[in-house]
Amino acid sequence: MSYSIISFGNGGLLVDKRDGNEKFENNDVGSIRIADEVVGIIAGMAATEVSGVAGMSAGLVGGIAEMLGKKNLAKGVKVEVGEREAAVDLYIIVEYGVRIPDIALRVQENVKRGIESMTGLDVVEVNVHVQGVGFGQDGKEEDLRVR
Repeated sequence: MSYSIISFGNGGLLVDKRDGNEKFENNDVGSIRIADEVVGIIAGMAATEVSGVAGMSAGLVGGIAEMLGKKNLAKGVKVEVGEREAAVDLYIIVEYGVRIPDIALRVQENVKRGIESMTGLDVVEVNVHVQGVGFGQDGKEEDLRVR
């Protein structure tokens, strides 16, 4: 296990990326660990807060994007968490009729703001992959298509 020590004034901050699964810090009070999955959940929640996002995508299955419910927010999100930075890939489904570049930009901004404010990590990139379009019909289950 390797540690990187970063000096701040007369105190030190010990940062460790353990097996790629969490951010780890030691300070004067104790230690703080942020798992990659936590960063993924924050990203998924921030993405689905944006108006025009129908949901997160589990990927393409037979040409149809499978939409995930709110309980699977870490799915459809890939994060890489380093010692002080994070990069995020989001796989989303947008609502029919929205302007996709505008929605993608709002998703990028909201995800970056959410992760940085909650974890203290510097988000270096947020990549948005639009996997499908949701066609909602009066609260019925959405028909999702990829073209």
